[in-house]
Amino acid sequence: MKTYRRELWFETRQRRELINITGTVAECLRESGIREGLLLCNAMHITASVFINDDEPGLHHDFEMWLEGLAPEKPYSRYRHNGYEDNADAHLKRTIMGREVVVAVTDGKLDLGPWEQIFYGEFDGKRRKRVLVKIIGE
Repeated sequence: MKTYRRELWFETRQRRELINITGTVAECLRESGIREGLLLCNAMHITASVFINDDEPGLHHDFEMWLEGLAPEKPYSRYRHNGYEDNADAHLKRTIMGREVVVAVTDGKLDLGPWEQIFYGEFDGKRRKRVLVKIIGE
């Protein structure tokens, strides 16, 4: 069995962003040479997420509105966590959107559905954060 590991680094310009990383993850898979196996892609920070969904701007707007309704950024005073930081909402948003995805690797390709794309979700941006890509297989 072969293994592959790579860290992807991001530094967003905004506090919250959704970035389609499908192409970069597929590049990791090609680089690995693995043809059959599993790919894990996970956020290495507790205020960021990796998830799979459709790459459609209206849906991305809906995510923003839905998440902000569930865990509004302000007022900061509404959260006990916000003593030294102002990012309690980002922790909650990450919990909702998830930490990682696992994708089957079949014939050297990501085995995704027709509209599925892999996203990095940033909820407390403007600083460097990383995503781990780990692939195991043959």
